Amino acid sequence: MSDKRRDNRGRILHNGEFQMSDGRYRFKYQDSFGNTKVVYSWRLDRNDRTPEGKKKTASLREMEKQIQADQFDHIVSNGGNLTVVELAEKYISTRTGVRPTTQAGYGTVLNLLKKDPFGVKRIDTVRISDAKCWLIKLQSKDGKSYSSIHSVRGVLRPAFQMAVDDDLIRKNPFSFQLVEVLINDSVTREAITRDEERKFLKFIKEDPHFCRYYEGIYILFKTGLRISEFCGLTLNDIDFKNHNINVDHQLQKRAKTGYYIEATKTSSGTRVLPMTPDVEACFRTIISNRKPPKVEPCVEGYTGFLYFDKDGSIMYSLHWEHYFKHILDKYNGIYRVQLPKITPHVCRHTYCSNMAKSGMNPKTLQYLMGHSDISVTLNTYTHVNYEDAREEVSRISEVI
Repeated sequence: MSDKRRDNRGRILHNGEFQMSDGRYRFKYQDSFGNTKVVYSWRLDRNDRTPEGKKKTASLREMEKQIQADQFDHIVSNGGNLTVVELAEKYISTRTGVRPTTQAGYGTVLNLLKKDPFGVKRIDTVRISDAKCWLIKLQSKDGKSYSSIHSVRGVLRPAFQMAVDDDLIRKNPFSFQLVEVLINDSVTREAITRDEERKFLKFIKEDPHFCRYYEGIYILFKTGLRISEFCGLTLNDIDFKNHNINVDHQLQKRAKTGYYIEATKTSSGTRVLPMTPDVEACFRTIISNRKPPKVEPCVEGYTGFLYFDKDGSIMYSLHWEHYFKHILDKYNGIYRVQLPKITPHVCRHTYCSNMAKSGMNPKTLQYLMGHSDISVTLNTYTHVNYEDAREEVSRISEVI
């Protein structure tokens, strides 16, 4: 009679395999580091049935096959037992020197993963279909916007790639394109027309309350400055002698951090902008009407900011976002013909589109906008419609 070990169905068990008294199968092995590991399954072979009431998993021999393949390819079994959230935390810990706004975004992603069941999944169990279904769930059931999910994927894709590079997993389950899976519900921030711009500025200038913001909003429309760049401008940045504006930093604010100075969005964002006479006149008016507190606020060595709120605090981007909304609400509450949504960033879009439609050299426009890539200037910020195309064709026809 054979002395080989068998299960309760008479099947010969391989080295490392064992059937326990409750019927479960166990496989004991050593990982790449010499540590003893154990896996369990209610099934020995893939064709076995899972006992009623028991959770169905891969069969023991399917597990063994995967373990052997991992060891051959020097892949750490079970993904190093890292969960998705642990992997994300590990990846984020390698991202040193990032901007505070980026760090805040990382925190938002981690908070989402810690609250979602997907975050506790072991990384080696996540398949491409799992990743896709989860992102679809975030949009369709949890109501997350496309841009928010884009940020989440922006952390998980490089995090899983790091796991691939570390031989924890074979494939990156987040390597697909997001547009293949989700509906892009992002609202395109369109530039407004010249007529809409004129109406908006005229309303502000003639309004007894909002006229105090006219010069600042006019400058945003006529320079294409980012709102954080505009808020960061100080008296020293306005050069009336050479008629230019120095842009080499931006003002930001966070709840816990307070005000802080940050470098421009990209290295190309550091630039010197020429001032037209009308823009220069607006800056002179702002400076003459400037009412700083008794003690000038100083942020990381920068002082002489242009605008302050009623409490003497430096006005930053959120202030202006609110002012734009209140102005627009008041305008649309008075006039039958409504204006579209206008924000400080719409001013930037509008400036870029107006300059492009006026025939400005694209490379010059790229410099003025502070874009590191001209494709951003050409594809994102220049909004052209049928009327623009008709005028351009008409103009060229006259020449030829």
